[in-house]
Amino acid sequence: MAEGKIKVGIIGPGNIGTDLMYKVMKSKHLQMDFMTGIVESEGLARAREFGFKTSTDGVQAVADDPEVQIVFDATMASAHLINAPILKAAGKTVIDMTPAAVGPYVVPCVNLEKLGDVDNYNMVTCGGQATIPIVNAINEVADVEYAEIVASISSKSAGPGTRANIDEFTQTTKKGLETVGGADKARAVIILNPAEPPVMMCNTIYTIVKNPDEKAIKEAVEKRLAEIQQYVPGYQLRVPPLVDGNKVTVIIQVEGAGDFLPKYSGNLDIINSAAISVAEKLAEKMLSK
Repeated sequence: MAEGKIKVGIIGPGNIGTDLMYKVMKSKHLQMDFMTGIVESEGLARAREFGFKTSTDGVQAVADDPEVQIVFDATMASAHLINAPILKAAGKTVIDMTPAAVGPYVVPCVNLEKLGDVDNYNMVTCGGQATIPIVNAINEVADVEYAEIVASISSKSAGPGTRANIDEFTQTTKKGLETVGGADKARAVIILNPAEPPVMMCNTIYTIVKNPDEKAIKEAVEKRLAEIQQYVPGYQLRVPPLVDGNKVTVIIQVEGAGDFLPKYSGNLDIINSAAISVAEKLAEKMLSK
C-alpha cells in the first residue's frame, strides 16, 4: 500500500468504471490498483496503459487480491447480486454503483455519518443522488408527505447498463426518496432525451409538504446545495424553490466534471462523485486505524 493511500479495485471497465478510475487517480487517499471485467475491452486496455493491474476474470480477480481494500462494482444490478457475497467473503469494503441495494443506501451529505460500520454501500441511483438531498432538506423543515422526481438525461449518456436497469432505477430511487429523503410516499420517473446537442442532466423535484414555511425551505435548500457542491461542483439550482400553497417545486441541473465522460453526462458524474466522496471518507477511517 502506498503511504497514506488505500488501494482500490473497480469491477466493470465501461464508462462508469473508467470515469471512476480517472477520479480515483486524482484522489488524496485512494490509489487506483486493479480494473477487472469479463471480456477484453477498451476500458481494460486504457487501465493497462496507465500501469494498473487488469483481468478478465471478473469479480474473482479482485476478490483474490489481498492488497485491494475498497472495491467499486460498476456492473449491473443482476451481476452485483452475484458479486456481493464473493466480495464479502473476501473481506472487501464494497461501493455498489448499481441499483441492486444489497447494502444500505448512502447519500454522502445526508446519511453517511449515520451508517456506522458497513461493508456494502449502495449509491442508490444517479437520480437519487441528485434529488434525495433536496427532498431531505425540505423534509427537515417542512415535513414532506409526497415527493415525485423526474430525472431527464441525455440519451447519449445512457449506456446499456442504465437502459437495462430502468425498472430498478425507478424502484430504487423511490425507496431512497422515502428511506433517506424522508418523504412519506414517493415516485420516480426517468426520461432519456435524444436532443442534439445533448442536454445536461435536469431533475425536477415536486413535493407536497405539511408545513410550507417558504423562508425555512429556501434556506434549507441553499444550505444543502452548498454541501453537495463540495463533491459535485457542477450541481446547481436551475429553479430555486417555488412554494405554492403546500406544493414545493425545485429544478436542479448537473454538469459533469469532464474527467473522462462528456460534461453533459452529469447523471453518471454525480453518482461517481458521490461514490468517490464515500470512498475518501472510508479510506480516512482505514488510514487512521
